[in-house]
Amino acid sequence: MLLALGACDTARQQQESGSQATAERVSSANTASMEKNGIRLTPFTDSPKNPEAQVQLKSPVTGSIVPSGNVSFDYDITNFQLTKMTGGMHSEEMANSQQGQHIHNIVDNEPYTAHYTTEFTKPIADGQHVVLSFLSRSYHESLKHRGAYDLRVITVGKAPATPLNADLQAPHLFYSRPKDTYSGKDAAKVMLDFYLVNTTLSPEGNKVRATINGTEFMLDQWAPFMMEGLPAGQNTVKLELVDASGNLIPGPFNSVTRNFTLQP
Repeated sequence: MLLALGACDTARQQQESGSQATAERVSSANTASMEKNGIRLTPFTDSPKNPEAQVQLKSPVTGSIVPSGNVSFDYDITNFQLTKMTGGMHSEEMANSQQGQHIHNIVDNEPYTAHYTTEFTKPIADGQHVVLSFLSRSYHESLKHRGAYDLRVITVGKAPATPLNADLQAPHLFYSRPKDTYSGKDAAKVMLDFYLVNTTLSPEGNKVRATINGTEFMLDQWAPFMMEGLPAGQNTVKLELVDASGNLIPGPFNSVTRNFTLQP
């Protein structure tokens, strides 16, 4: 069943990519700021667009079993240049990788690793894992159209006796930014960015509940948000994918909490 789900998702990615992936799945209708307890969130949708950009993980293949230790990843990327500086106003006002555009590789919704080449290795523990990969601008904002990501299950080492119960057709929320430590001018405006699979957000439908240092915001559009007014020191973000009634949508990754640090 797991292999079938993974194969189905891969086939659908291939079918829906290409000319149909013509726009980022973000709404420009609502760009108003939200402010509570001195924390301001402002969505932005004016980053340079790459609607034809596509990524596909060639190996490991869906459902494959790879040796223990460092796992080799190999991607096929079209219409997107790794290591290029994205440009635009946001590259000057938030943390920006001087190595340019890259791939975010997320295993089981743990903190991502950034990669600037289509081939690399990374250590992954033995077991079955959900791997999400997506294209990222140089300032770590994800590309959100359908062809810009790849989602699959792989097995590292010996296959477990009980297969991973991962429904790749279900709604999923993955955390991306903020991450680690921000200092100097990068601490003034910090980007909140996440990745959605098999769901959309709307005022009448599913939403992401973002709780920042205990202050709750309901996000009804899939867009990056600029966070301002955060204190120096450790900050906490909790993201939850919820339905129209505010109930958590079942899923292994749909509630996640991360800490990050701001330094003067």
